[in-house]
Formats: sequence, C-alpha cells, structure tokens
Amino acid sequence: MRFETRRTKTASPRTRRLRVVGVLCAALAATLVTGCGQEGGDKTAAATSEAAKVLPKQTTSPSGSASPSGTAQLTEEQTKRKDLLSTVKVTFDKAATTAVGEVSGGKLTDLDLEGLDDDSDDSASPSPEGSSSPGASPSGTGSPSPSPSGSSTGPKWVAEVAEADGTAHEVTVDAVTGKVIDSVPDAEQSDADKQKLADQLAQVKQTPEQAAKVATDKQDGTVTSVALDENDSQVLVWQVEVVTADWNKTTFDVDAAKGTITDEQVDDD
Repeated sequence: MRFETRRTKTASPRTRRLRVVGVLCAALAATLVTGCGQEGGDKTAAATSEAAKVLPKQTTSPSGSASPSGTAQLTEEQTKRKDLLSTVKVTFDKAATTAVGEVSGGKLTDLDLEGLDDDSDDSASPSPEGSSSPGASPSGTGSPSPSPSGSSTGPKWVAEVAEADGTAHEVTVDAVTGKVIDSVPDAEQSDADKQKLADQLAQVKQTPEQAAKVATDKQDGTVTSVALDENDSQVLVWQVEVVTADWNKTTFDVDAAKGTITDEQVDDD
C-alpha cells in the first residue's frame, strides 16, 4: 500500500476573494476614520483661530479713551492766572513795602494784582508781538497776556494805604520793575469812611505780611491779593488770595487780631 504525501491545503478562489474584500474594507474604514478625525481637527483649529481673533478685541481697551491731556486742560480763569503771573517780577511783599513807603506813616489795607480774577481787563496789553503764552485760551473773552515791558500797560499792583486818621491813598506799583506808577488820595472817601478805616486799623494786630505767611504756610502758592475786611460775623480779617501750582485760587480769611484762619475757600474755575 503506498502513501501519498499530503499536499498543503490551498485557499479556494472564493476565500481569496473574501480576504481581498476584507483588506479593502479595512483600508476604507481607516481612511474614513482618518478623514473624520481630520475634519474634526480642522473644525477645532478653525474655532480656536476665531476665538483668538475675538479675545484681544474684548480685553484690549480702546486707545485714547482716557487722554491725560484732557484732564490737564486749563479753564479760562486758570489760563489767565498762568499768563498774568508769568509776567510778574515783583512779589506781594516787595510791592507792599514800596506802596507803604509812598505814604508817610501809612499802613497797608489792601493790595491786589490788577487783572486777576476780576472784571477789569484794562491792564492787559494786546501785544502785537504775540506775547500770549502757548497755553492761552483761544476764546475771545480771555484777556491777552500783559506786556512784561514794565510800562503802565503791563501788570500792576494796586494798593490802598491809609494814614493814621484813615485817609486812604491809592498807590499803583509796576509789577515788573517795582516802580511807583501813581499815588493819589482817594477822592471818593467820606469822613465816615475815614473814621471807620481808622477804627479798623486800631484793632489790627497782624500785619498783612504776617497774614500772608499764615495763608501760605497752610497752602503753598503765590499771594495775589490781601485785603482788610469784615467777615459775615463782623470779625475783622485779612482776606488773602493764594494761587497754587495748578493755577487754582484759594482765599483764606485770617483773623486780623489773632492770626488764625477762620475760613478757606477754593476757586477751581
């Protein structure tokens, strides 16, 4: 009896076809999965890109929304103070000494830098040279800067100096050169006015210079006016006006007998 060698079993054509189909299906499935994953990734990347475009707009404030120059803009009155004081060379105390020296035995009762915070702009000189500072207001209501030439058209200190009997004299001092421009008695003063002024001076214990120091010790700045007056409580006070570095004005009422501040008002116009 002869045994034949067993031949290796080969796959049938049908089996081979099934294997090919299986391989193709697997490849197709892998392609579909990869395609789906790529599509999802593209969508995620696109969404992330869009979010990146939006977020900076939400978190970044608009440029120029709070301009520093807008908050530092001077008012018309502040500009006038700045322009006028930039031309003044003679300080309050020097002007006071000069004015008192014009009246024998006189005492200062009022000293004011003309053209500052008042309705009179006569002291302002419309210089053809264009002397107004760059910060001056373009408004037609604002006064042009005074001429620093030292002439009568420039800035002036106007003082009231009283004799012992209450007779008042008006003394005008050039605020640039310190020279006396004019000195005349007050022609409109009545005998009753003289007596009242003499009585007031008899009550004064603090000089205007002392009152000015009390004010500037409280608020550093430039003294632009000192005047003897009665407050609402009929207390005799020195009203001292001080212009600060921000060009605002503070008015102090300093008790003319005690030298204490009784009132303080800030004018930030």
